[in-house]
Amino acid sequence: MKLSFGKAKSSVGLDIGSSSIKLVELKQTKKGYRLINLGLAPLSPETIVDGAIMNSPAVLDGIKGLLAELKVKTRDVVTSVSGTSVIIKKVNVPMMTEDELITQIQWEAEQYIPFDINDVNVDFQILGPSDEGQMSVLLVAVKKDMINDYTGVLTEAGLNPVVVDIDAFAVGNMYEINYPLAEGEVLALVNIGSSFININVCRDGISIFTRDISSGGASYTEEIQRQLSLSYNEAEAIKKSAGVEGENTPKEVLDIIGVVSDSISAEFQRSMDFFGTTNPGVSVNRICLCGGASRTHGLAGVISARLGIPSELVDPFKKVECDPKIFDPKYIANLSSASGVAVGLALRMAGDR
Repeated sequence: MKLSFGKAKSSVGLDIGSSSIKLVELKQTKKGYRLINLGLAPLSPETIVDGAIMNSPAVLDGIKGLLAELKVKTRDVVTSVSGTSVIIKKVNVPMMTEDELITQIQWEAEQYIPFDINDVNVDFQILGPSDEGQMSVLLVAVKKDMINDYTGVLTEAGLNPVVVDIDAFAVGNMYEINYPLAEGEVLALVNIGSSFININVCRDGISIFTRDISSGGASYTEEIQRQLSLSYNEAEAIKKSAGVEGENTPKEVLDIIGVVSDSISAEFQRSMDFFGTTNPGVSVNRICLCGGASRTHGLAGVISARLGIPSELVDPFKKVECDPKIFDPKYIANLSSASGVAVGLALRMAGDR
């Protein structure tokens, strides 16, 4: 299975996350994109751990349920992966053509990938010239076992997986179709899911730093569960009821949420500090948040205050045509924050780079 980068026209995007499966189908129009299908199927805890599928039947049931419920006819599908089985590095290699790099990429990758090169699928994107006689290349390697697990469950569901993308890159594609890119502006696109935070720092639409953090919305649920002696489902319901505004939420719950938000923002700051040391003289201008946990009460403000950088929630459907006769605006609003990766995936198609 080929890993791919960049933009594309249309497809079905299927974001298989640790807490839910998100499906988005878009159709390209003369004005942009129109929403055709949108849905979410929850997954039980431990179904997916560290990005790895631990319970294939549960994932398969979730996918089949979404396809049936939404009456999806398109079989070509794009999915994505993240986590410790994914390695993304920006490297410098001697100047060469893309065809030449294709023949040498395995050898180049072997110098930077901490896995046996025979156990991974490798892809790349040439970013441009760097030092004299050198060019900058974005190198991606994903363990074959992970790709096989994801494509296998899709095939079993009767789908045709045409692209396996990376969560962080999918968020970048989503952002580009919804928001203007100011020349020279450096953005931190941050997808806060249940178990992972995907960071993609971009300048002029080009990724210059990526990182996955093993933290996310499940941390809130687990801490509420622990401190208030509740079941996981009870704690999850309380977390969601707090919402963005936190109205009518008990103070003890808001206090727990605040402590976890501070911990998450500290982890994020460490990644941004590392970005600063590896990219001297480059400063992030804005932080753009998406993902199901991004709307957690107070989180955006805590991140902004800790880093001293403006933070904002992005809308994956801001420029996507959503017919109110077909899609209830409240339904779109409820699923929008969790749909960032799936929207980015739905922009992909077979063969693009």
